Amino acid sequence: MAVEPSGSDLRSMLNELPDGPIVMLNLLRFASDGRSLYNQYTQKARPLLQRYGGELLYAGDGTTPLVAEEGQDWDAVLLVRYPDREAFTRMVADPEYQEIASLRARALAEAVLQPTLAWGARSS
Repeated sequence: MAVEPSGSDLRSMLNELPDGPIVMLNLLRFASDGRSLYNQYTQKARPLLQRYGGELLYAGDGTTPLVAEEGQDWDAVLLVRYPDREAFTRMVADPEYQEIASLRARALAEAVLQPTLAWGARSS
């Protein structure tokens, strides 16, 4: 199961999203003992996030879902704001980020990484 975006995924995002801020929705399911690895990743990723103008808006633990299909519950949810789509792609391409990406990959059994736009930001 992929937990990191591929080069083609990043190119699609650059081509499809309008200029302006994005908020990245992260839905995370940890591998066995993955939470401690993810904590290491977040400590090392924080300076990179700041370097590219990103901001952690929210991080929380998932609880029992009220409305969800089987398997749609998540261990953690994060919302991360980037000034624009290019900032996100530059960050994940940064050699320093590439050095720590394996921590994130080993920490997660499954993930959803979905860019979101404020309502009305996308032209109809």
